[in-house]
Amino acid sequence: MELKKLSQKNGNGQSAKVEGIKQYQNRDIKDNLYNFARCIVHFTIDEDEAYMTTKLDGKKTFFLPFNKGNKHGKGNPVNPDGHKTAYIWEEVFTKESLAGLIQHFVRLDGKDGDTLSKRTLYFPRYHQLAVVRKIIENASEKGVGQTYLIQHSAGSGKSNSLTWAAYQLIETYPKSIDTVGNRGLDNPLFDSVIVVTDRRLLDKQLRDNIKEFSEVKNIVAPAYSAKELKASLESGKKIIITTIQKFPFIVDGISDLSDKRFAIIIDEAHSSQSGSAHDNMNIAMGKEKNNTIEAEEAILELMKQRKLKNNASYLAFTATPKPNTIEKFGIKQDDGTFEPFHLYSMKQAIEEGFILNVLSNYTTLKSYYEIVKSIEDNPKFNTAKAQKQLRAFVERNEKTIAVKTDIILDHFVNKIVNTKKLKGKAKAMVVTQDIQTAVLYHFAITNKLKELGNPFKTIIAFSGKKEVKGIEYTEDGLNGFASKDISEKFDSYEYRILVVANKFLTGFDQPKLTAMYVDKKLQDVMAVQALSRLNRSADKLGKKQKIYLY
Repeated sequence: MELKKLSQKNGNGQSAKVEGIKQYQNRDIKDNLYNFARCIVHFTIDEDEAYMTTKLDGKKTFFLPFNKGNKHGKGNPVNPDGHKTAYIWEEVFTKESLAGLIQHFVRLDGKDGDTLSKRTLYFPRYHQLAVVRKIIENASEKGVGQTYLIQHSAGSGKSNSLTWAAYQLIETYPKSIDTVGNRGLDNPLFDSVIVVTDRRLLDKQLRDNIKEFSEVKNIVAPAYSAKELKASLESGKKIIITTIQKFPFIVDGISDLSDKRFAIIIDEAHSSQSGSAHDNMNIAMGKEKNNTIEAEEAILELMKQRKLKNNASYLAFTATPKPNTIEKFGIKQDDGTFEPFHLYSMKQAIEEGFILNVLSNYTTLKSYYEIVKSIEDNPKFNTAKAQKQLRAFVERNEKTIAVKTDIILDHFVNKIVNTKKLKGKAKAMVVTQDIQTAVLYHFAITNKLKELGNPFKTIIAFSGKKEVKGIEYTEDGLNGFASKDISEKFDSYEYRILVVANKFLTGFDQPKLTAMYVDKKLQDVMAVQALSRLNRSADKLGKKQKIYLY
């Protein structure tokens, strides 16, 4: 540990962020003490800030902030009783806290057979440690039947926070008999923890994370069907991971098992549904197959219809909750407003360098077009409606899309590809109005790339089937590979542009995304979610500030 003093009488003050980190970077990592995994964590601390790392690697050593945050930004709040970093020794370095960290948080991850250098040593950031401990403390005191809104920005390490919470909830015990009735204090508060996610990739990541945590075999059960879900619930699997479209079966299942107690963790409750998942949720809700519904709305409606059961607690992890979600899961304040149970803000994530400010470098382009009149003015003519239809016609016109494609590729090829952004690995996303427009853009970009000698390829993402000019298309057919492989293919060097309408605008993380070309009206939560696809930092590739939004 490096302890620094900011102010000294002789003016030779040192900071944790500069001198502290620099001294660690100069350490001889061949020294046994500084070998990887010989120490759980290395801290550098001054009166105002704290930073930590689990791996010393010379000049490449990367330190993470271990600060509370100040007014939703970086740093620490003023401490009237002492130094701003007093929480380090008052909260974190106590004997009880250190024992809990080692038992419940510290992980040395890696595959069987991996050398030590290929493994990753995890130590929680402050907000991750704080939210998990706060959840466990609250559940122990108040028992089952609570709701929690954890509003953590992209870049917060939410998957790990969620994993730590799931693992510790299955080992949470009540503090008093009042919280569990006649079940007794010797029994865990929850029989099972159910993790609900809309992303299969995250599903696998969570399973892998949780398996790394536990030495007990078979405590984690994936449930992709209602039958699997029912079997896992009834057999008392400790942690059950399922997808968002199975939420109706969860609500019904926990009602049937009234003698059991559950913690239900909902990941990204806001994420919109599409394709089969969307249709399955609608059918379970008793709605028409093609009606538009968001997972968040469906979850809230199901909870309203069935009413909250006293044998379950609900925890919603989300970066951008809607007002209804905040009201349903949040904590009511004295003035009638609602606040999240725990907050790690987008402002703090940006200021701490975990995500980028996508609005720091954006350009807007305006469209101009004129429709020639062929008849006299009609007094019954609805100008506003006609303008909307004419605009849609023009914007979907192949000539219009061809012109926009030229602009997009001129920028992407010359400003990003040819300048070797992100060490030549930079990628772009083209966001379109609807599936029909996405298909037309895909063809336009593909044809233009042929003219340029096919320097790279493009991928299109949409759900279901779409007929354009009398021909029916699917993303599998257009891409030449299965839908499930889109994320993996797009990560490869061969593919550089992803064309989307709605799919992949939420819950998709690709740090190599450097440019986004938006030909779609975005507003409210959808705007935040969509633009957040662009904000992932990638220090190893040099993605720290320069991103492009058109």
